[in-house]
Amino acid sequence: MEEKEQLTPQTENTAAEVAPKAAENVSPAAENNAVSAVAAPAAEAVTPETKVEEKNEAPKAEAPAPKVEEKTATTEAQPTPAPAQEAAPKAETPAPKAEDKPAVAEKPAAEKPATAEQPAAAAPAAPRPARPAAPRPAAKPAEPAKNEVKAEVVAPKELHDKLAALKAEGYTFLENLTGVDWGEEGMGVVYTVSNAETFEMKHIKAVAESKEEPYLDSVCDLWDIANFYEREVYDFYGIKFLNHPDMRRIFLREDWVGHPFRKDDKPEEHNEEIAVGDEPISDLAVCYTLNQDGTLNKTETPLFAEDDYVINLGPQHPSTHGVLHFRTRIDGETITKIDPHLGYIHRGIEKISEELTYPQTLALTDRMDYLGAMQNRHALCACIEQAMGVEVSDRVQVIRTIMDELQRIDSHLLFFSCLCQDMGATTAFLYGFRDRELILDIFEETCGGRLILNYNMIGGLAYDIHPNFQKRVKEFIVTMRKNLQEYDDIFTGNVIFQTRAKGVGIITKEQAISFGCTGGTGRASGWSNDLRKHRPYAAYDRVEFNEVVRTEGDSFARYMIRLDEIRESLHIIEQLIDNIPEGNFAEKMKPVIKLPAGCYYSAVEGSRGILGVYLESRGDKFPYRLHYRATGLPLVAVMDTACRGNMIADLITIGGTIDYVVPDIDR
Repeated sequence: MEEKEQLTPQTENTAAEVAPKAAENVSPAAENNAVSAVAAPAAEAVTPETKVEEKNEAPKAEAPAPKVEEKTATTEAQPTPAPAQEAAPKAETPAPKAEDKPAVAEKPAAEKPATAEQPAAAAPAAPRPARPAAPRPAAKPAEPAKNEVKAEVVAPKELHDKLAALKAEGYTFLENLTGVDWGEEGMGVVYTVSNAETFEMKHIKAVAESKEEPYLDSVCDLWDIANFYEREVYDFYGIKFLNHPDMRRIFLREDWVGHPFRKDDKPEEHNEEIAVGDEPISDLAVCYTLNQDGTLNKTETPLFAEDDYVINLGPQHPSTHGVLHFRTRIDGETITKIDPHLGYIHRGIEKISEELTYPQTLALTDRMDYLGAMQNRHALCACIEQAMGVEVSDRVQVIRTIMDELQRIDSHLLFFSCLCQDMGATTAFLYGFRDRELILDIFEETCGGRLILNYNMIGGLAYDIHPNFQKRVKEFIVTMRKNLQEYDDIFTGNVIFQTRAKGVGIITKEQAISFGCTGGTGRASGWSNDLRKHRPYAAYDRVEFNEVVRTEGDSFARYMIRLDEIRESLHIIEQLIDNIPEGNFAEKMKPVIKLPAGCYYSAVEGSRGILGVYLESRGDKFPYRLHYRATGLPLVAVMDTACRGNMIADLITIGGTIDYVVPDIDR
């Protein structure tokens, strides 16, 4: 019956509360029927109108009353059955007697919930004995995230010796260097050093002793790339690195006041909202040393002598492939020094990300290396997913791998086309763009975009692949393989190109490691650094492919690396395109994504090398610190070394084969 379903244990335990509420909800007709079924305490609340009916029904109403009390007492004595199960039948007992009254017979009061609840509410229900609560199983300790950074904290005075010892142990690759403002703890740096052969990582954390004038020892004498990395930290945090040969700003204007990544910095108080004046460029290299009394000593050294012949390449020049400024010192036509000037399109992506939720940060990644939008998002999504312990489906892993390889081919085709144009080979330039259009059409059909793709999302993909995706990709594989032979015929074998590329712009393996030149530039110098092999991710452990490595280290080797990698990428895609598993293209995520408090680092193999993501969380929905290991910063840092001793005309070829992307550098 409906009465039994509506009666709950809460009604038994709160009888005193239920009775008045039930009485308020009973209709007048039901009230008349309830009088004959309610025990003596309920009779005290009878109205004068119902007393008239009691006189006529007195013999009938008195008979069942003792029975109700007896059964109620019996019910209280029974420990097992609930009182609600006994109360329901008693509500039906007076109903046949009440049928003698025409007014009552019109409305079957016995079927109303209120009639059945009255006896249970009136009877003083004994409290049910509490059942012993079953012991909860002990909570399993949360497993650390795969990419959690467990940094070894080192005192500032021991920092240089510690890193020198790690380098002697084989950690010869300074993979990343991240400045952080930890608030009350102070400001400092997290160093990520890797073994250049096995790519095993170690993280070292050092906190400056003073926040008012923070400083740490420089490691420029250990790694060449530390020059640019430490300048970046100084620019954004104001941490000075002792004995650094050139402690100038690297991205912001020389007349900028303050250091915007510090948590207490207020740039709007000291700087113009939009600087419209000419930007001053310093000709002095600054070096800080520590005095015996603990104060800092500042010395300035001219970058160029008065009689040096310095020319400007950029910031508006096609040879720089973007708004990049090379101040180039030459002796005749021979390059003797290059001073790169960066930051013309610095957008503060890392600083902006601190005010965005994790899903909102994804939109900015496509705008760093715009020729590696898929891989940029893949790196950030993988870092967040691993920190949260989210496992995406096999379908997502395979599709991400295919998309990354299509993006790699897209990037290498643009590399080929631009290099051909720089060398005056217009026909080959058009061939490269012709084939690149096929990839952009595939992207547009599935992602809706051709350059800014917005495809990878936290937990999966924004959309599933288009029904034509597999068909069009397989057609592209056939076309691209055939057209690669045209590239060799029309450009690779060209005598003029080979003369200008072979033996030009040589980077040794040791220099590639010291500058952190990963990707095709490092592999052309004999350094095996492909993360798809050394730290497999996504579906790269399911496919067979060769890591293309050459040993010449010149412009021609860097060119050939890209063409051979196109062939390997086609081979990877071919193994996966007909074996995309079924499953979800996205996992269900919470509306608000929060990461566990901690530090995390992940990296993928981008089109230009290792793209790393360092993420620090305080447990809320905003990243406390988000830093990208840009693939292009080491590549532009090595330009001075690669170009010295070469002709000024060769700078264009060298820069084209090193293959940096300016928005990736500036971020």
